[in-house]
Amino acid sequence: MPSITRRATDPARRATIENQILAATERLLAEGASFTELGVQRIAAEAGVARSTFYTHFRDKSELLVRLANTMRTTGYDIATTWRLSDGLDPLVETFQRVIRVYREYAAVLAALNEVAAYDPSVREFWVSGHNRFVDFGVRALTDAQAAGELTTDIDVQYAVRIIIVGGDRALADHVALNPGDSSGDAVFAAELAKIWWYGVYSRRP
Repeated sequence: MPSITRRATDPARRATIENQILAATERLLAEGASFTELGVQRIAAEAGVARSTFYTHFRDKSELLVRLANTMRTTGYDIATTWRLSDGLDPLVETFQRVIRVYREYAAVLAALNEVAAYDPSVREFWVSGHNRFVDFGVRALTDAQAAGELTTDIDVQYAVRIIIVGGDRALADHVALNPGDSSGDAVFAAELAKIWWYGVYSRRP
């Protein structure tokens, strides 16, 4: 029989346990549990592991939440950054529709993030750094477009990008939170958000 130490350090075994804990937390959040009030013991029990095992894999609940949210953030980033200015408005609408589907899939995690970021500096820093990653990408894209003569140079790239990224993210989260389980308005919302970005920034040609 392998030793406990060996099992704990085996990459496959470790990944399996971590996935159990992550999945259990998602289930509890989806069932309506408040992340703040959700105790480690309850998470461990739902995952079928000991409380001590939780702390072997996660420093605390904040690290657990960041791990959950990172999947959502990475997926959203990968989708959003496939769009290019040359693609035009309609593909931008489709991009937002795909992003909304990701937000809906992780709606419970997103709600927990908003809840915890208000008082936990590490979670807040994670959320801010996510915005900054999007902003950095947007700044590079718009700066390149200006240099290529595709956008007017009177756009203040730093401010314009921060407004549409941070404002758009907040609007997406708010839309999903206000319409839980109801995706009937998603297409219209995606179209309006895309038009605000397009006519506010991206169609400002020289």
